[in-house]
Amino acid sequence: MSSAQTRRALVVGATGIAGQTVSHELMRHGWEVHGLARRTDRLPSGVRAVPADLLDADATRAAVAGIRPEIVIVTAWIRKDSEAENIEVNSLTLRNLFAGLEPDGGVRHVALLTGLKHYLGPFEDYATGVKAETPFHEDEPRLPSPNFYYAQEDELFAAAERMGFTWSVHRSHTILGFAVDNAMNMVLTLSVYATICRELGLPFVFPGSVQQWNFITDLTDADLLGEQLVWASTHPAAENEAFNIANGDVFRWRWLWPQIADHFGLAWEGPTETPRTLEAAMTDVAPDVWRRIAAREGLAEADVTKLASWWHSDSDLGREIECLTDMNKSKEAGFLGFRATPRSFFENIARYREARLIP
Repeated sequence: MSSAQTRRALVVGATGIAGQTVSHELMRHGWEVHGLARRTDRLPSGVRAVPADLLDADATRAAVAGIRPEIVIVTAWIRKDSEAENIEVNSLTLRNLFAGLEPDGGVRHVALLTGLKHYLGPFEDYATGVKAETPFHEDEPRLPSPNFYYAQEDELFAAAERMGFTWSVHRSHTILGFAVDNAMNMVLTLSVYATICRELGLPFVFPGSVQQWNFITDLTDADLLGEQLVWASTHPAAENEAFNIANGDVFRWRWLWPQIADHFGLAWEGPTETPRTLEAAMTDVAPDVWRRIAAREGLAEADVTKLASWWHSDSDLGREIECLTDMNKSKEAGFLGFRATPRSFFENIARYREARLIP
């Protein structure tokens, strides 16, 4: 590793729920952090802004020229209406990124964040063709359906061979963390939902499936994810490997849901055979109600679409199969971090309150 004065990292998607936390973790360890994002107004303090649209090859090349990072951590992705489009755009972003970095050289390691759709399949064929036993292990073969995670891995592997860097892939479960205007934000989504339920005098209804209510599951704390991304980028045992990343504990929603309801002072209801989804319950109601709450409470964001991702939490809570991951590979390689999921949940709620995003 180079000296502390010259250690330089590029975080791609640095304003996202994972990008923000890994940027903080890198700076805590003395790295000079450059954060690439289309909008850089939400970059963590101390991160050097690299504004760029990864779909624009020329703009990406110009943006990353001269940075010459030692490590690159990729946490960004783009959602489209079909998996074919997801594959096209998310492959292109990596191709443009690596093409922009290649002329300067110097990249030693690239860490790519993906997720459990590696085992569950893409959104349009989600959790229907799963063959792996739970907990999911990193050596499971790819599913036969097209998947932009697989396409991203292939771009990573090809660039590693061409440019001579090592790589790691990180498969997280649903991430619990602090971010705004992010598609994968269960803590904030459920906090907004609970606040609206309290405003309207409604019970806190579990919006998912009976199976998710009863089965064992796990989640991923964003800070823990950041720790693993930095660990993998700086330890030889993690080179050229894929790792699951989850908190290390397991729980059932039927156990945690009442605790969340109690935290917000709400009565709660479990699932019905047909899920009562957040998207159906909140899409039409939430915008006006949230504007009213935000105005009365002096909140920082009145647009509920910047805070809540109904569709994403519906997809996670609506699965009809058990979903949890094995962490032994990561532990055996030397990463021993863990988080208690309830504490992660409630500490992040406190962060959103402190930021005046929820009352």
